[in-house]
Amino acid sequence: MRGALIDRRDFVRAAGLAFLAGLSPRAAFALGRSDAVFASAYRGADGGYGIATLTERGEIVDRFDLPARAHGMAFSPATGRTVAFARRPGTFAMVLDLSGRSEPVILSAPEGRHYFGHGCFSPDGRLLYASENDFEANGGMIGIYDATAGFARAGEYSAFGIGTHDLTISDDGRMLIAANGGIETHPDFGRTKLNLDHMEPSLALIDASSGALIERHGLPPSLRQLSTRHVDVAAGGRVWFACQYEGPRNDLPPLVGHFAKGEDLAFVPLPEDVTIGLGNYVGAIAVNRQDGLVGITSPVGGGMAVTIDAGSGKVTQSRVLADAAGVAPAANGFAVSSYRGDFQDRHSPVAWDQHIVRLAARG
Repeated sequence: MRGALIDRRDFVRAAGLAFLAGLSPRAAFALGRSDAVFASAYRGADGGYGIATLTERGEIVDRFDLPARAHGMAFSPATGRTVAFARRPGTFAMVLDLSGRSEPVILSAPEGRHYFGHGCFSPDGRLLYASENDFEANGGMIGIYDATAGFARAGEYSAFGIGTHDLTISDDGRMLIAANGGIETHPDFGRTKLNLDHMEPSLALIDASSGALIERHGLPPSLRQLSTRHVDVAAGGRVWFACQYEGPRNDLPPLVGHFAKGEDLAFVPLPEDVTIGLGNYVGAIAVNRQDGLVGITSPVGGGMAVTIDAGSGKVTQSRVLADAAGVAPAANGFAVSSYRGDFQDRHSPVAWDQHIVRLAARG
């Protein structure tokens, strides 16, 4: 529990007295008895969008307005900054200082690009990487933003695939990991998937200092409709990935796998009832390094949250959760949210979006 307690203490220390003084008595009490702090995008009852910070019990600590719907987030333990990325094909990202010491910074995708809803910071917090779509060339890109210069755009790399969705970075900051979902889209057609008959899903390892391709793992032809969408990194650098299947409903493809640099992809054989319960769709994945677990969620079908032992690949827990959305490592297992407003055992009058970020170092 000590690691989780440090999470909350670090958050309070970084936020400072001004942030604490601005909280309502209820929020301050909730934060004071919390073990960890999380953040998630949401849609409010009034139709507006924002980001909320929460305790591991699901108590809302604070809220920050957004101009439109966000999807995933990036958090820098080094600087305490959080970035919310617009849902595809949105063109904004908002950088928040949750302490309130500095004003939000709004990023705009360059002409001919839109964000894919995900990104990550370098370990030192100096660079922000964002997954982007060069929609005229139909190529996934990684935008690079300098956090030391007002998040000015500093360059870009190829993601070596199309439909680049999730993006993360190795602990040492040397290698970017891109989940190229393989699906062609164009903002002229909204969120329509344009190439389901010839998808090109892949996972790419990219040198963070040069943009050079280190490895690219394409899926076999039999799984060409298995979109590689989300990734997280375990201790030792092993990459876990989660997929969404665009093929026939009665197929039962593998949905979760892992690999390390120099290895082939290895899929985890989930029980048939779990695959069916997930609806051939994993919407979020997270690694709990401390407990050696992998958590996945799906809002499809009846909705489900599943916990996998990272060592054996065996499912240790699965439960039905209607409209299951985000998942993030918690003090014991995982914190899970839903589109219906559930976060752990608490219900709030908001619709949580697809992802949760834990405001702490990886663990």
